[in-house]
Amino acid sequence: MVEREIAWRVFAAEFNQSNLRYSEGDERSPAYIITPTGARCNRIFITGVLTEVENIGRGEDLWRARIADPTGAFAVYAGQFQPEAAMFLSEAEIPCYLAVVGKARTFEPESGTIYTTIRPEEINKVDSKVRDQWVLTTSERTLNRINKLKSALDSKLTGDALAEHLMTQGMRGDLATGITRAITHYSITDET
Repeated sequence: MVEREIAWRVFAAEFNQSNLRYSEGDERSPAYIITPTGARCNRIFITGVLTEVENIGRGEDLWRARIADPTGAFAVYAGQFQPEAAMFLSEAEIPCYLAVVGKARTFEPESGTIYTTIRPEEINKVDSKVRDQWVLTTSERTLNRINKLKSALDSKLTGDALAEHLMTQGMRGDLATGITRAITHYSITDET
């Protein structure tokens, strides 16, 4: 049995700045978005306020929703392959608090312009306490990744040597790989 990818907690501002796509292997291999703090997202868990829902489909339903957290807004798209999520969004009242677990995706309308989106696997209505707890936990996890990123920079290592060093320090392999790639792609230095 294949183990499911973890659903990362990432704020909208960081997710929307992400433009590094990564895959290991062929087209059936999982696709990842690596964020500036090294989160290697195939799946993502967000909570926020539903601020907008619109059916943008032509000939079939395709629902676009905006879900805002304290740093910005996530774009969530649900269509024929996410029927439960599409139905949920079509009936959702604005504003309300929602929690979403979904696949992190990118959209490139023209060369060099990359937008991040979420394809929902599950959507639930929540209350402000759940949203506040998500903000607190996401803040803690983001700070943790930033501290690990700083530790990676302090090591002065790069590439596979850096990833290996981070794993010997007890870091999970997915985060070690993500941080290593983020440092290179986003040109992260001690000064940034």
